[in-house]
Amino acid sequence: MARSYTADFYLRVTAFGLVACLAAGAVAGCDRKEAVSASAPEVMVTEVVRRDVPVIAEGVGTTAGMVDAQIRAKVQGYLLSRNYTEGSFVKAGDLLFKIDARPYQASLDQMKGELARAEAAYKKTQLDVARDTPLAKQGAVSQKELDDSVQANEANKASVYAAKANLQKAKLNFDWTTIMSPVDGVAGISNAQIGDLIMENTVLTTVSQVDPIKVLFPISEKMYLRFAERIQKAVADPLADQPNKPGLELILADGSVYPHKGKISLPDRQVDSKMGTITIVSYFPNPANVLRPGQYAKVRATIETLHDALLVPQRAVQELQGSYQVAVVEADNKIAVKSVKPGVRIGAQWVITAGLNPGDQVVVEGLQKVRSGIVVSPKPVPAEPAITDTEAVSPSSRAGT
Repeated sequence: MARSYTADFYLRVTAFGLVACLAAGAVAGCDRKEAVSASAPEVMVTEVVRRDVPVIAEGVGTTAGMVDAQIRAKVQGYLLSRNYTEGSFVKAGDLLFKIDARPYQASLDQMKGELARAEAAYKKTQLDVARDTPLAKQGAVSQKELDDSVQANEANKASVYAAKANLQKAKLNFDWTTIMSPVDGVAGISNAQIGDLIMENTVLTTVSQVDPIKVLFPISEKMYLRFAERIQKAVADPLADQPNKPGLELILADGSVYPHKGKISLPDRQVDSKMGTITIVSYFPNPANVLRPGQYAKVRATIETLHDALLVPQRAVQELQGSYQVAVVEADNKIAVKSVKPGVRIGAQWVITAGLNPGDQVVVEGLQKVRSGIVVSPKPVPAEPAITDTEAVSPSSRAGT
């Protein structure tokens, strides 16, 4: 009986020890899980979304008059008057300047006298020829006398033509003392004062036709080639209502959007080899003459719409030696670093054309803490700001390739 009691005692002690050990092991295991959970880095994540997005292109240029007519003096003389209000709208044919015309009036009168003298001499030789022709046939005058009369008549005829040309030139010079606007437009500040001696070819002012107003802006050679066909269609038929024809917006220097839409008119004849750009000419209605030549002009257009595009914040995309990567949090909170192919940038977001799926959770904050395979503690990031209208730039153009 003593042996049986002792064996039973030892069995009980052993069982108690096993239970104690198992309990201690369970507690240690829980501590390790809590330690692992506590060591998981916290990251901010957002979901890959799919939506249709417009691709907006912008170009910075300047305004210019549809016609910028330099008003030049064609004759020399003293400026007698300025007959327009500087900066005002003038019509074609309106008087702008008056130059002292008295010397040109005298020259015009002199040329009139020269023409009258030449015409009188011409009439006399005409009479001589008419008289001598029948007399020469009768032998009353010699053939030489008739020939001299004919020759003198032709010379006087030429003198009449020369006198008429000189009179016309004198009349032009006289008319040019009155300087008028050749076009409807806004007349600029005068470059001369009353009483100044104006030399021939002096620029007195400029009249700009500003409705519509011309806006010139450069685009890259790559973008031109991408949309050359659409641009050529717009040039060939500028009045056609094409559904995919881009309407142009104009952003002014104060950031406001000009209320009237513009249209592409034509591209320049050549590409700037130094800048790799081509200048596009466009026209905007300007009924109130608010826009003036030389203004800052940012032109914006929706060049295409990307359907079902996958979007992630730009800060979620990491660039490394020409390749692009995104850290994705998978179902078990493990990080998977994926290579992606980005497209255009739209505002603060980036279109991803390959490497991600809708609904993927991508890391946007805490990227420096993660690497492939580690467990993280993901937290949702606050909502991204709405897509803003800005220039769409592809990764290749950003890298300068």
